[in-house]
Amino acid sequence: MKYITVQNNQGVPKYKQIIQSIEKAIESEKLVKGDQLPSVNKVCLAHELSRDTVLQAYDELKKRGIVFAIPGKGYYIKSVEINIKQKIFLLFDELNIFKEDLYNSFLENIGKNVQVDIFFHHFNFQFFQKVIAENNGNYTKYIIMPTAFEEAHTTIKSLPVNDVYILDQTNSELFSYPSIHQNFIQNIYDGLLEGKSRLDKYKKLIIIFPGFREPLGMKIGFLNFCKDFGFEHEVITEFKHRSITPGEVYVIPSDRDLVRVIEKAKSQQLTIGQDYGIISYNETPLKKIVENGITTISTDFEQMGKILAEMILKGRKDQIENKCKLLLRSSL
Repeated sequence: MKYITVQNNQGVPKYKQIIQSIEKAIESEKLVKGDQLPSVNKVCLAHELSRDTVLQAYDELKKRGIVFAIPGKGYYIKSVEINIKQKIFLLFDELNIFKEDLYNSFLENIGKNVQVDIFFHHFNFQFFQKVIAENNGNYTKYIIMPTAFEEAHTTIKSLPVNDVYILDQTNSELFSYPSIHQNFIQNIYDGLLEGKSRLDKYKKLIIIFPGFREPLGMKIGFLNFCKDFGFEHEVITEFKHRSITPGEVYVIPSDRDLVRVIEKAKSQQLTIGQDYGIISYNETPLKKIVENGITTISTDFEQMGKILAEMILKGRKDQIENKCKLLLRSSL
């Protein structure tokens, strides 16, 4: 108890004084890894504090990874890395080249003294639930990609409400949480509208939409555009065993399907941008040069990572739609 000091009228909240005392004790090696902290009751009695005040201090140290709790026994020193002020839980759906851009941008802008642990749920809702439950209470911030999980909010609401940020996709059940996200309905609609002068020379628009990983908003925005401007259109779930008819434009969310369409067109000796068209979703460096350039509709993932870092560092609680644009190239 000698290393915990709490004083009145210091202008510093008492729970923060407890944290600072423990940090100083670790720094001076009065506390080392594995040492047990005084019980919550002992600290309360010694300093005439409420249990909530002491628990708030211990819980923050727990979230930062400095202490851990053993139920029925108490709190122990887990790490002496007291410079880690933020410990962030980052749950992605998957890692691909554009999500990697987002991740690297976030790391670059989040600053020093921050530990970021990344996890992937790979569109598996059971694992989504499991990894959140196992890490609840162990981090200062939780950044979640809920994808299109309809019941994501039931799991997310178990986390500390003020520590959650939603990334990439959101829905009406998650509007109470701060987020940096895409508006897929509006983005694909606006992208197609921007390219309408080129689309007018084609006979039919086709979106390849398996519907497993792709946001439903993509299909809705596509259908809305085709209806509003009278384009003949079709939604297909896969491209396999299909031939390309001259005059078709393919809107392709998946890069695997992008390759299949290009390969099939070559076997049919069709020229991209003349006999048929392609609009891909999400920009990558290769799309700038493949087939003399693939037209894409894409958000700026580096900007998304930067905004997310700023929101956390400044404690902002906004709901932000990340900008999206059409990048016109030879494929259309």
